[in-house]
Amino acid sequence: MTAAPRPVAGPSQAEAPRSEATRSEAPQAEQPGTEQPGTEQPGTEQPGTEQPAAWLPQAARPGAAVVTGLGIAVPDAVDQQRLWEDRFDDHFGGSPLARRIFAGAGVRQRHTVVDLAMESPHDWSTAERMRRYAREAPGLGHRAVVAALADAGLAARDVGQLTVASCTGYDTPGLDIRLAGSLGLEPGTQRLLVGHMGCYAALPALGSAADFVTARGRPAVLLCLELPSLHLQPPTDEVQQVVTHALFGDAAVALVLLPGGSGTVRGAAATGAAAMAATAAASAGPEVSRGRDGLELVDLVAHTDPTTADLMTWRVTDHGFRMGLSAAVPDVLATQVRPVTERLLTRHGLDVADVAGWAVHPGGPRILETVEGELDLAPDALDASRAVLAEYGNCSSPTVLLVLDRLSHGPRPADGAPVVAMAFGPGLTLYAALFRVRRRG
Repeated sequence: MTAAPRPVAGPSQAEAPRSEATRSEAPQAEQPGTEQPGTEQPGTEQPGTEQPAAWLPQAARPGAAVVTGLGIAVPDAVDQQRLWEDRFDDHFGGSPLARRIFAGAGVRQRHTVVDLAMESPHDWSTAERMRRYAREAPGLGHRAVVAALADAGLAARDVGQLTVASCTGYDTPGLDIRLAGSLGLEPGTQRLLVGHMGCYAALPALGSAADFVTARGRPAVLLCLELPSLHLQPPTDEVQQVVTHALFGDAAVALVLLPGGSGTVRGAAATGAAAMAATAAASAGPEVSRGRDGLELVDLVAHTDPTTADLMTWRVTDHGFRMGLSAAVPDVLATQVRPVTERLLTRHGLDVADVAGWAVHPGGPRILETVEGELDLAPDALDASRAVLAEYGNCSSPTVLLVLDRLSHGPRPADGAPVVAMAFGPGLTLYAALFRVRRRG
């Protein structure tokens, strides 16, 4: 069974985007330098100055990277039916087919930085959309990272690397640099920006962050942030565009990764994470073991078929970024899912039946049906993916991380239980990651 979608009470239009911290009470961080009209400029308080004790994943393999914190930040929620009535009914000329596509998209609500009832971004230039991205993205990303650090019990000064994945906006100095400033990261913190990979970007970005953790013994943060609502396209009767506009929403999700095995963290975090953990262990006893279970990244696989590259595209145009999405995508995916999944699992002595949890990117209802059928999964195996699709829509790169978060609120797997995350995007490309659950106690 999947937990029912959590109710969302979006802030007023003048407020900063809402942040959801999972299994933690995140501090209310200041919005960095992107204040909206009618709001006060926030102060300069740095996040992470008073954090709960970090949990060091000592049960994990030496050198392995373990996800120990996750934070979510989303803008205002909008009901799918209201989006149709306020914007898309007129946008698609009252098309009965478009109405049916919206109703059958599996989406109950989405979150958008653009008020589609009041604003008309379909005629904005690409430059206007990039300016809006530069205004909206830093605050949303800041809140997601602050929530993730609080969930992991780390301070910003403990972070050794920040990786940002985004394909819906570009600016220089980029989002990674702006976040380094607003979060108060150390000047020596390394940064990596992953752009334009699309819906599967979270997994290769996670692999790069995990490699840093393994090689350097330092914590890393991964932020996936997308604002597809900025790229509403001019009116058209193309079915591809109807499907795209029926699915996509905005979100930011951040993960914190720590090195496992040794029980220590090198560098700046030695006086942060390790010290806080030791102090809390001495004073708080069983309290230290409470919180989110860890996910140890075991392996990562990819499959790209360049002969199918034209089936999914993300083109830069004079009117923003335009999604191309062929109806043949699920059929091509059907030929890849089982072989790629078995390649990931068999080299670790596992089979599909051994997997305790599935975090499958909900690209749309047909994608989930395809994965479910090709892997012969139980009817409820993808409940978490369907719940995320209903509550958030398809948010591109953050979406698979939203599903991992949703899984953490379900039945608690045994220590060492395998979990698989899977995402798809242009290429066509399929990425899959194998995790092992590392329980806190």
